[in-house]
Amino acid sequence: MTKIARIEPIPIEYPDPNDFGTIRRTVLVRVETDDGVVGWGESIAMWPEACKATALIIREGLTPILLGEPLDIGTLWVKMRRHVWWYGEGGVASLAISGVDMALWDIRGKLEGKPLYELFGGLKRDRLLANASSHVNKKGEAACVAEVESFFANGFRSTKLGFAKKGESNIGGDPDVDVSFIKALRSALGPDAGILVDIGNGVRWDVDTAISVANRMHDLGIGWYEEPLYVTDDAGYRKLRANTSVRIASGEREFTEAGYRRQMEFVEAVDVYGVDPARVEGITGFRRVDALATQYGKTVNAHAWSTGITTAASLHLSLASPNTEVFEFKPFPVVVQDDLLAEKIWHKDGWAYPLHGPGLGIEVQEDVVRRIAMQ
Repeated sequence: MTKIARIEPIPIEYPDPNDFGTIRRTVLVRVETDDGVVGWGESIAMWPEACKATALIIREGLTPILLGEPLDIGTLWVKMRRHVWWYGEGGVASLAISGVDMALWDIRGKLEGKPLYELFGGLKRDRLLANASSHVNKKGEAACVAEVESFFANGFRSTKLGFAKKGESNIGGDPDVDVSFIKALRSALGPDAGILVDIGNGVRWDVDTAISVANRMHDLGIGWYEEPLYVTDDAGYRKLRANTSVRIASGEREFTEAGYRRQMEFVEAVDVYGVDPARVEGITGFRRVDALATQYGKTVNAHAWSTGITTAASLHLSLASPNTEVFEFKPFPVVVQDDLLAEKIWHKDGWAYPLHGPGLGIEVQEDVVRRIAMQ
């Protein structure tokens, strides 16, 4: 029986052109079996101290309890969660579990010679609408509109726009400016283009402002309205839900199945849940949240805005889910998408299609991993 022989967390850092070369960080996880099969995962810890802490938990907490164990992913997932019981249930512990679990699924797919979606019951969708996911950060409304127009000129059929990000833009925070931008964008793109609005962590609105903007943007045909209030403002989200017809999105900052269950059962205000397999305790955690979405009739949007490893995992999970609509791509050249994999994952004519290779269906370039590893 195949057993786990080596686990290596590898924090990496790289410049992100979407944010004017801002250094982004994450933790890759390399797992190898006793018969030499290698699997890759990712823990999106982002901040330098969180990457170091995540790597430490993997190296000194999870590795000792996993080495020599058979590849029974369900049993190992529970074992990892039980190990971190005192400091887990979210945060860096969930990030650590995510990277290891993802790598274990990659290995299982390789051992069985099947792409991950086949291990999850097969494709529920043949393709998904390709979405260009970007930060709105250029100077002036016209420049921001022109940038999004370029995404559609390059074949995308939908865009998701994060407000109040680093850069030169004044979009994000002033309701009139924000609505004016969406109005100009709708005019430029036409009535059929998909526009998703991510209000962003940098915006601080009260609930009445969020309601007003929601209704003005709804009239402009946005597909959903993401996190206009702080994520734990339950009363605010309930009031927002009661006073707008636009779909509300949230969940990107949840870590566990329990967190999503609380939102679906108790808050009852969110229509679209962002779920990140590199954050929500891995592929196993994602599938448990996806099952909740099926139970409660919710839409799932897999986060894929990091390295090609998470993109691959998110693509398999999205196409194997009955609850997804679009698939996000980063529409800018970046090393962790363009160079990290032997073949970049990209849309074709505005659609995201399955990866058919075994496991994650990707070939990670280890020389690139070592080159961008944090020192």
